[in-house]
Formats: sequence, C-alpha cells, structure tokens
Amino acid sequence: MLIQVFLMILGFALLVFGANWFVDGASSLAAKYNVSNLTIGLTVVAFGTSAPELAVSAFASFSDHQEIVFGNVIGSNNFNLFLILGIAGLIAPLVVQSNTVWKEIPLSLLAVIIVFFMSYNVFSNEAHFLYRYEGFVLLGLFAAFMIRIYVQLKSEQNDQAQGTKQLNGVKMTVFIVAGLAALVGGGKLVVNNAIVLASDMGVSEKIIGLTIVAAGTSLPELVTSVVAVLKKNNDIAVGNVIGSNIFNIFFILAISIIIRPMPYDARFNVDLLLLAGGTMFLFVAMFTGQKKKLDRWEAAVLLVTFIMYTLYLILGEV
Repeated sequence: MLIQVFLMILGFALLVFGANWFVDGASSLAAKYNVSNLTIGLTVVAFGTSAPELAVSAFASFSDHQEIVFGNVIGSNNFNLFLILGIAGLIAPLVVQSNTVWKEIPLSLLAVIIVFFMSYNVFSNEAHFLYRYEGFVLLGLFAAFMIRIYVQLKSEQNDQAQGTKQLNGVKMTVFIVAGLAALVGGGKLVVNNAIVLASDMGVSEKIIGLTIVAAGTSLPELVTSVVAVLKKNNDIAVGNVIGSNIFNIFFILAISIIIRPMPYDARFNVDLLLLAGGTMFLFVAMFTGQKKKLDRWEAAVLLVTFIMYTLYLILGEV
C-alpha cells in the first residue's frame, strides 16, 4: 500500500515538471516557426498530453477490458471539460479564439453525437456494439481534422504570439522530449498504482475507467493547462483541452475499436449526455457576458457540475 502511494506521488511530481518543460518547449516552437499558440495547443500539446490515454486504452483493448477503454475516453473528456477548464477558468478568465468557438468546440460536440449514434447502430439490426469499420470511420474523421489544422497552420504563419520566450533549437527539443517523457511516465505511474488501490477496494472497471483511470491519464492536461494559464498562454490551455477531447474520440477510441471491436454498455449514456451537455454549455458561454471568454462564474458552474457528477458515480457504487 505504501509503495503504491509513494509511486503515485512520484508520478504527480513527474507530471508537474513535465508540464512546465513541455509548455515552455511548445511555446518556443510556436514562436520559432511563426505558428500561433492555438495551433500548437491543438496539435503538439494535445497529442503529447493525450499519450497516457492512448497507451492505457490500447493496452486495455488488447487485454479485453473494454469498459476501461470507454470509461477512460469518455471519463477523460468529462475531466478535461469540467474540471480542467473549471480550474483554469477560475485562475483567470479564458479568452477563446474564433476558430475554437466556431470550429473546434462544435467538432468536439459532433464527435460525441457520432459515438452515441454508432453505439446504438441506428443503421444496423444489432444494437450496443462498436464495430471495426466504425473505428476506421472515426479515424477518417480524425484525418480530416488534421488536414484542417494543417490548412489553419499555413494561414497563421504571420500570427505569432507576442512575448513568447524562445529557446535555442537543442534546448527547445530537450524541453519538449523530456517534458513529454515525464508526462507519459508520470501518468503511467499514477494510473497503474491507482488501479491497484481501487481494485483492492472492489470497484467496478466502469467506475475505475470513468474516475481513477480517466483522472490519472488526464493529469497531464490538467497540469499543462493550469501552467499555461499561469504563464499567460490561454490559447494553449483551451486548445489543449478541446484538441485532446477531439483526439480522444476520433483517434484513441478509433484505435481501440480497430484493435478489438467492443460492446457498448448503455450505462455510459449518462456520461455521454453529460459530455454533450457540457460542450453545449461551453459553446453558449462564448456568447454570454464577455464574448468569446469563459468567465469565472461559468468556470465555477463547470467545476460544481463535475463535483456533483463524481458524487453521483461514487454513490452509485455504494
């Protein structure tokens, strides 16, 4: 028991240091190539901080633990949306760029709707199953998303963030690689040891996936986004969360389904509906109060909703 606790603390430390290094390296990369912080947040940082989700979901799929796969993906997205944006938005109101408001947020909502329809196989006689071809459909949508990001990147060559600290080439590479390694290693330490502790308490795989595994694999996003806000890089904070949510469904869930088609447990409906509702709330929040900004009271709503949702999950297991 004490060994698991120690390793979890070590994992948290790796996440904190890794996030600092990775944000500094990614911001410097944006400045070096005249790419906006938003694009870096949607690609490099989102990919890097989602690496733990990818590793855990792929391993769980290979091991035939589909509830952990789905719980990890949907749970991580809820964690990202409600807890991370809630905490980051309380630290400082988050200014959101037009591209994120009109393109990324609606796309993340569309991803949830697509998964819901796929899980019920509205065009098939057999319900509650995710087939391999549907994984390829999600992967195709991810490819389309990346093409759009590439086009956006090309159009933003002159949209460089001002005041970004630039590192030299070698130092920048070391920061990005070391930060990513620390994030992945820290996430793995936290998740593996949390699963051991939770399993000893007799908690179901669904709840493990939605809570401990989701929280553990989302810790890089949490630390990275909070550090980004403290460093006045709001674009990385928001882009990281929305980009990770799109990445989790269109890529991580897709790969997991391709590895092993999986049954869909209807008990995940509540979690999917919460994710859809939270994404819609975020979109509407962009047009209330100060336009294209997540105000502190709106961030508080997200945070309180997440606390109530977590209590619902815990009480449901009692």
